[in-house]
Amino acid sequence: MKKVLLFGFVLLFIFSLGCATKDYVKQQIDPVVDRISKLESRVANVEAKLATLERLGTDVDAAKKDAADAKALAQDAMKTAKDCCDKAEDAAKRAEAAADRAEAALKKAETSAQKAKKAFELEQKK
Repeated sequence: MKKVLLFGFVLLFIFSLGCATKDYVKQQIDPVVDRISKLESRVANVEAKLATLERLGTDVDAAKKDAADAKALAQDAMKTAKDCCDKAEDAAKRAEAAADRAEAALKKAETSAQKAKKAFELEQKK
């Protein structure tokens, strides 16, 4: 019986040393919980920044598209302006040619008028 009693105390002693108390577990788990909480908050911050970057990436893509559209419109406007300029130059050349023809006609008319005047004066003298 002494052996059984001794064996029981030994078992009780072994099991009492091997058991963890709630306080011990709490002491061991609290630092891990704190670290996990900090990591979760950092992950949340990183995810928020990532969402912002993705939104900015979308905005950049839209801005690139808008810039390309504006460039195309500017090129069309430049082409239209060049065409108008070319037409204006052609019109100016035609107007200049018409002015030259008008001056030539004026000179012919003046010459004819002088001839007619001389003919009239000669007829008057007769």
